[in-house]
Amino acid sequence: MEKVVKTEQEWKAELTPEQYRVLREKGTERPFTGAYVHNKADGMYQCGACGADLFSSDVKFDSGTGWPSFTEPVSDGRVELKADNTMFMRRTEVLCGACGGHLGHVFNDGPGPNGQRYCINSCSLQFEEKPVQNS
Repeated sequence: MEKVVKTEQEWKAELTPEQYRVLREKGTERPFTGAYVHNKADGMYQCGACGADLFSSDVKFDSGTGWPSFTEPVSDGRVELKADNTMFMRRTEVLCGACGGHLGHVFNDGPGPNGQRYCINSCSLQFEEKPVQNS
């Protein structure tokens, strides 16, 4: 995947203040306030900063936590994981593999085949709905 490199001034000009706070400053949106918490449409969740495909709606589930949750990224290399020991906790941060934007955290309490729950901020995502297939 091709890396996206921009200055902080470029990111500030392109992102909303909330997106900048989350994606570039590692913030978190309030639970149950994000646009995609209850989204059930079929499609692809992409990075809100660079548009890279990250998570398919096929692996989205309702974790009850207030943030969109996924069992796995769409493919290897789409996200990067980094140890996060801030806020007196040991967590694993999830970053966009293309632009390095902060997406959220991954936890080992998910229902998927690997037992992972990618807990992702809605404002760090954009959604591309799949066209309806006529049969």
